Amino acid sequence: MVNSDKTADTDEKIFIGKGEETAWLTLALANRHGLVTGATGTGKTVSLQVMAEGFARAGVPVFAADIKGDLSGISEVGEGKDFILKRAKEMGLDFQPDQFSTVFWDVFGEQGHPVRATVTEMGPLLLSRMLDLNDVQEGVLNVAFRVADENGLPLLDLKDLRSLLDAIAPVAKKAASADDDPDDNEELKAALRKAAQSYGNVSKATVGTIQRQLLVLENQGATKFFGEPALVLKDFIKTDRDGRGVVNILVADRLMQSPRLYATFLLWMLSELFEELPEAGDLAKPKLVFFFDEAHLLFDDAPDALMDKIEQVVRLIRSKGVGVYFVTQNPIDVPDKVLAQLGGRVQHALRAFTPRDQKAVKAAAQTFRPNPKLDTARVIMELGKGEALVSFLEGGGTPTVVERVMIRPPTARIGPISPEERKAIMSKSPVKGRYDTAIDAESAYEMLQKRVADTAAPADGQGSGGVLGQLGSIVGTIFGTNTKRGRLTTGQVIARDVTRSVTNKVIGGVAADLGKAVGGSLGGSIGRSLVRGALGGLLRR
Repeated sequence: MVNSDKTADTDEKIFIGKGEETAWLTLALANRHGLVTGATGTGKTVSLQVMAEGFARAGVPVFAADIKGDLSGISEVGEGKDFILKRAKEMGLDFQPDQFSTVFWDVFGEQGHPVRATVTEMGPLLLSRMLDLNDVQEGVLNVAFRVADENGLPLLDLKDLRSLLDAIAPVAKKAASADDDPDDNEELKAALRKAAQSYGNVSKATVGTIQRQLLVLENQGATKFFGEPALVLKDFIKTDRDGRGVVNILVADRLMQSPRLYATFLLWMLSELFEELPEAGDLAKPKLVFFFDEAHLLFDDAPDALMDKIEQVVRLIRSKGVGVYFVTQNPIDVPDKVLAQLGGRVQHALRAFTPRDQKAVKAAAQTFRPNPKLDTARVIMELGKGEALVSFLEGGGTPTVVERVMIRPPTARIGPISPEERKAIMSKSPVKGRYDTAIDAESAYEMLQKRVADTAAPADGQGSGGVLGQLGSIVGTIFGTNTKRGRLTTGQVIARDVTRSVTNKVIGGVAADLGKAVGGSLGGSIGRSLVRGALGGLLRR
């Protein structure tokens, strides 16, 4: 490992850039979040790299999405090119090339270690947002999760969810006409009536629509994301043997072709961090810094209820020691109530070619603490490549006046690495072998197949065999007559309670006593249900 530049950073601050004044990012205030904005080609990625290097050098792990591949260069030794040496000299820096311990991740498992989550961990709300379901479809998906929860059917991958929906569809159809069919036995009719009374009208057409949306998701490569071994987020929060923070890079060039999948995946990560990390209070430096590139995708078409909850999570996650930095082109991409939570600002050049651009320039200027020496709105349009208007928190948490600075040069390589270099880094990765091989454990798909097979009998449908027997087995599975009901895990309790609240709102005819046990069952895990409800964005009003 090459020695880093020790002339700029201190144990308490990160040197960001220099103009008439020096721009410092105070580590103790870095969990108050931030925003990096600017038009394409103005230097946002370099600013992100400079900040990531500073955090890593201070022992703070970093997670960042790499949309274009340029950030991968942080893993290799920088080069002292003429323009870098010139800029360093102008700032009084003794430039020393450096590199940083890096772990690459990839939802598709092609250019990094696979990132997986189980369907249950993603939850019905976030999954509904990913599938772009409407209210009715969302409610049916919640029914499926509740059925799985109450009957011990693990939902690990998409085939588990598909098989459960396949089981619900004939039950729904049969429930709609149970009393009209004289061939059904009374026990089956009773179970089917319970289906209609407990869950309302779950139509086969709605189930079919969800199945088609799942097919679209599968075609985008989501089958590689859902499954086991599931990601343990604590693997992001690590330091190397030199005590420097590990830089975790999510390879997102292909993932960006499915923007809703990208945004929902990062929302899921934030929700998991919020749930898993304990309260930390005021720390000398963050536990983790999270860079959310193309942040506008998070807020596009988001309903008011979702915006309220995102604002709440951004505000509260800092108490867990996590700093969130949004990266986007225009500051107006970020809603005001979220923007108000972002303490640090790095504003690169904006071009005012259209009325919307002019509005963005004005909005960006108004978010800074004024500097009498600068006409902020005018300077934003005059900034050169690598220049930025910067303001960070100081002292008691108040923002500094805006300053025009030249961003310091990164010490690691600027630009992408080669496939061979990436392969070499992955071969020495601290998580090598932990996630690389998928595991297909017994779950809902296998369990439902087995239960149907166990009850299958003569093909003529006599007695309890045939189609009627299989349907009876499915109904028994769904309503617990074929399954021992043991003590629910914490995750199952939460999934049930979240599901209940949404199902009560969306689907009529729910039994009146569904919510009675909520208060006593959540215990100390209320944070998880709140976050699941918050980040799904589907509690539309």
